[in-house]
Amino acid sequence: MKRFQGLQVGSLKYVEYSGVVVFLIVSLLTIVMVVPNGSTSVAGVFWQDWKMTPYGPLGPSDRAVLIKVRQANLWEMPTGQQAQERGRSARVREVGGILAEDHKLLDERVRGVAEQLDVVLPSMPTPTQQDWMAELSKLSGAEYDKLAVYRLRYAHGQVIQLLAEVRAGTRNELVRSFVQHTMLVVLRHITLLESTGLVDYEQLPEPLPPERRPRV
Repeated sequence: MKRFQGLQVGSLKYVEYSGVVVFLIVSLLTIVMVVPNGSTSVAGVFWQDWKMTPYGPLGPSDRAVLIKVRQANLWEMPTGQQAQERGRSARVREVGGILAEDHKLLDERVRGVAEQLDVVLPSMPTPTQQDWMAELSKLSGAEYDKLAVYRLRYAHGQVIQLLAEVRAGTRNELVRSFVQHTMLVVLRHITLLESTGLVDYEQLPEPLPPERRPRV
């Protein structure tokens, strides 16, 4: 009976010891999994998704915005040049030339930032962007003008949303400066594209309704 009781006491001590070890491991994992802003996210729940740089922490959204801008340049540079040459409207040709030159300069800038932050950039546009380019290459005249303006206006509207989100929350000084500059370029392009008079606003995505936005 005593031996049995002794085994019970030993077993209880073993369980208590194991509980302490498990608690310490869980606590350590919790600390490691907390991202620099003190919260967790789906994209950056693990610490290895973040990297400390001379300009501050670099997170998944910072990398994503550099990649998205690079991909935008890769299709909007040649499409701007194409619009400059193929556009039927003089305004479309003029705007196309401006976009092509701006994206050339922006591409030099994003590659420089990525190099400083050790971010690998793509060398090709996304499959969707490649489809857009192939689609436009088959058109001419007024039909080309309308679709080129629509595709470019839609794309700029999408990227500026990501830029705004990163600008609002990035912890990285270099990314913040780059995104600030890029937002001004994108807003300028949106205004230029709308100045052609060919933007069909009914085809553009509607803003999120208030009930789907985070409460402030």
